[in-house]
Amino acid sequence: MNPTDTSSLVRWRLILGRFSQQHLRPGMSPEAQRMERSLDFLYDREYQSRGHREQPGGTKGPKPPKGPGTLDPSQIQVLEWVRELPDLFPADTVEILEKHALERYGMTELLTTPEALDRLEPNPDLLRMLLQLKGHIPSELLHKVRSIIRKVVDELKEKMNRDIRTAFSGRINRYRYSPLAISQNFDWRRTLRDNLKNWQPDRKQLLLAHPRFFSRQRRLLPWHVVLCVDQSGSMVDSVIHTAVLAGILAGLPSLKLSLVLFDTSVVDLSDRVDDPVELLMTVQLGGGTDIGQALRYCEGLVHTPSRTLIALISDFCEGAPPQVLFGTVKRLKESGVKLMGLASLDDRSQPAYDHHTAAALVDLGMEVTASTPQQFAQWMAKTIS
Repeated sequence: MNPTDTSSLVRWRLILGRFSQQHLRPGMSPEAQRMERSLDFLYDREYQSRGHREQPGGTKGPKPPKGPGTLDPSQIQVLEWVRELPDLFPADTVEILEKHALERYGMTELLTTPEALDRLEPNPDLLRMLLQLKGHIPSELLHKVRSIIRKVVDELKEKMNRDIRTAFSGRINRYRYSPLAISQNFDWRRTLRDNLKNWQPDRKQLLLAHPRFFSRQRRLLPWHVVLCVDQSGSMVDSVIHTAVLAGILAGLPSLKLSLVLFDTSVVDLSDRVDDPVELLMTVQLGGGTDIGQALRYCEGLVHTPSRTLIALISDFCEGAPPQVLFGTVKRLKESGVKLMGLASLDDRSQPAYDHHTAAALVDLGMEVTASTPQQFAQWMAKTIS
């Protein structure tokens, strides 16, 4: 690195922190000094957690014995820190810093201060943390929490809605054509064949006077879909995406939807599927796991087995004796119910789950996988076609 490259020196100083000031002494602009101060406010916690603190002169070392106070600059407060982040860093960097503050350093005061809540950028990571700490948030701030949840849910719903509705709207009928110009239904082979007569040699262009599009078959869905969701703490991402997915599925015609959440108890939230925000506000993350009890409850919801699909969304870490779980799955399979087990239902699809229990469920006839909501919707649409 060129030692005269001030810009690079400043970047390295921000990366390494002010403890590197003995070796890196670039000319720091007022803005760069504010950036360093803001980063130190967060990442100094790394040293504090290891029993270190800053010593005079910018060095670090073990905490000294208690003594008189110092003339060290006072730390900026959380609210001031949150307020100035957008002025100092790009939006994606602000999101990372807020995520580290909440998840890595437990700065839960970000979620209990009205002004801090107002300034936090709504995103899935913040939603996850709000749900995990919902029980510790003052009641007078719950309306702000609902507002944040609604914004994130609406963004997720917009992202998922089109793909999921397309999956259920019907398969392409390649033997019938539609006057509706939908790009994903465009039949380019038939279009070229029917428009060859419109070739213009002098301009070397083909005039598409009659574009052709496949139509889509509409199909009735007299199916009952039961989403059985594990609300243990490790399943928070899946709970969020299931709530949004349920809100979309509830709007599909001729499809009956039930939503059951469980830990060591079971709660039926089928009457709230059309409002993902209120559904998420009801979720109680944590606690034990009794999958067998939950599936026995779902078994009681089945009236037409051959037209019922039960999706178990869980990490399969059964806390109760597994005989009830295995026995229920066996009965449901033998009755003709379609069974799907999802180790995760989110955009990442990187689950941590009990492989032994999952393998046993596969042996009993349950399909087990991890998927995105869009992939799961495609599987459902194919299964109940």
